[in-house]
Amino acid sequence: MYFHDKRLQYPVTVDTPNPQFARMLQQAIGGVEGEIRVCMQYFFQAWGNRAPTTKYRDMLLHTATEEIGHIEMLATAVALNLETAPASVQEEGVMDSVVHTVMGGGNAKHAIEGMIHKNLLSAGMAAMPIDSDGVPFDMSHIYASGNIGADMYANVAAESTGRVLATRLFNATDDEGMKKMLHYMIARDTMHQQQWLAVIEELGGTENLPIPNSFPQSSEDQANNYNFYATAVDGSYPEGRWTQGPSIDGKGEFTVFQNQPLGPEPVLGAARPDSGAQKKQIGL
Repeated sequence: MYFHDKRLQYPVTVDTPNPQFARMLQQAIGGVEGEIRVCMQYFFQAWGNRAPTTKYRDMLLHTATEEIGHIEMLATAVALNLETAPASVQEEGVMDSVVHTVMGGGNAKHAIEGMIHKNLLSAGMAAMPIDSDGVPFDMSHIYASGNIGADMYANVAAESTGRVLATRLFNATDDEGMKKMLHYMIARDTMHQQQWLAVIEELGGTENLPIPNSFPQSSEDQANNYNFYATAVDGSYPEGRWTQGPSIDGKGEFTVFQNQPLGPEPVLGAARPDSGAQKKQIGL
């Protein structure tokens, strides 16, 4: 069960409406780095979580619900920024110097106009569950594996890319109201990164590796589980922490394997008579 408070999680104000910035904010709503993605990811991880304790499920539900509030804030920001959007593509003022510089030329102008008119025609100058190019969010980037360790690493990546996007948006606007909203959201991204890392630490840190740690490593190929495969034709490879010394989980030693075939050439044999292949393939 969920409850709603009509007040925003954090104040959202726009000093100077900017339709171009509204388009950029759509990426933070429906893009792969956006809030719909993390919200749904945390919900599905929570709903499918199995453990002797419900604390991880409960924690995920709290944060997933928080993310609904972030979507609401961004949707409000998009609507406020679209207040001065032109109703006709013939009107001037559709291009903004920041977007023109970042995205370039006439094609960007047409893309911005297209997104604005999509918001106008389909949503009455309101936000939509789309990215900055108008592509609907399709849930294809929701990672909920049923393994709490794997999910936490996916969550760290999601919050990291989300924070990268939020900082770029912060740097792309001069509107004080938008900067205030974004500086709050950036702070929440910082917390969530730390939150998921804290879960990984609580699970045992490096003892959490490899994932799943419930699978006996004695059953995996011991000759290839800590090799860095060097695939350059000349045999060179980038030396680093991953090429020598103890593995991160402390259960092996990093080594370098000059990539070479470990199996024979695959020969599938003749095609089946009912496969629709040519006679020569079937052997007739």
